[in-house]
Amino acid sequence: MDHNSSIGCNVSECKFHCKSDDYCTLNKIQVVKHTTTANSTESTDCGSFQTC
Repeated sequence: MDHNSSIGCNVSECKFHCKSDDYCTLNKIQVVKHTTTANSTESTDCGSFQTC
């Protein structure tokens, strides 16, 4: 599976993880926030994540 060299990812449980290395196979991802104002790493997530 070809990966996107611009999107690094080490979440191997994701459907879009490139199994041969730590990259995403999507052309783009959607980053989402959990709070009104994102002021920490914990306030955001990859909204494109899907389980395998």
